[in-house]
Amino acid sequence: MPDHQLPAGQSANRPASCPTTCIESVDKNADEYNRDAASTFAERVQWFGRGSKNIFSIPALLLISSFIGFSGLAIESGISMGQAVFMTLTIWALPAKVVLIGAISAGSSMAAAALAVALSSVRLMPMVVALLPELKGPRSRKITLLFLSHFVAVTAWVMAMEQLRHIPRDLRTSYFAGIGVTLVLTNACVVALIYLLSANFPPLLFAALFMLTPMYFLTSLWRSSREQAGKTALLSGLLIFPVMHAIAPGYDLLLTGLIGGAVAFGFHLYVESLRRKEAQKEVLS
Repeated sequence: MPDHQLPAGQSANRPASCPTTCIESVDKNADEYNRDAASTFAERVQWFGRGSKNIFSIPALLLISSFIGFSGLAIESGISMGQAVFMTLTIWALPAKVVLIGAISAGSSMAAAALAVALSSVRLMPMVVALLPELKGPRSRKITLLFLSHFVAVTAWVMAMEQLRHIPRDLRTSYFAGIGVTLVLTNACVVALIYLLSANFPPLLFAALFMLTPMYFLTSLWRSSREQAGKTALLSGLLIFPVMHAIAPGYDLLLTGLIGGAVAFGFHLYVESLRRKEAQKEVLS
């Protein structure tokens, strides 16, 4: 018998010494594997749907109300409906869109507007760094994590950080995708709808709805802070900002972030040093 031929009834992926029961076991395991793969896809769809249900939460409704206010700002600034919807889909963070509209209204160049939007979005980088390790599962691909990072903004981030710990790790990307995709698409539809109904909305209502999101951001970030350093940073920012606005109006946010972050980091180091001293005392005693 030539080397490349196999005995009758024997598959290339089964050893010659494998009896009939072994062959049946191999076939059974293959069937179970296929069923597991199918159920895994079904579970991902299910968890995507569970993430999508967050659109009916209070944070999501507050975000939608803020996008109503954003629509009013865009309308007053002469932005077309197509441009506003495109901005909603591609520039997810609401403050970045406001910065872009301000740059357009001021007649800034494209390079200056792009730089302003990039600088306003840098604040989301720590959120991405904190969230991706929570999202990453044993089979998560880098391209998936890169795609999901587009949806990282305060509302989606707070929802995820509060709930991901209760979700199986290999299904967390599906859950967060449900949150992010649904929020983006819903708010894009809201923006288009407000443009169609803009004649029935007074400007004062747009402004009032637009201010709901900053209030929610403060309360939700305080609630989701896992360490005292995070709350210290929030308190420091609230106290420092009025001073920085009076001293350097054009750099108030930047200086507030730098000083408030430094204060919070110093507080964190101080607390950690106290903990180490207490631990050393317990060991010596």
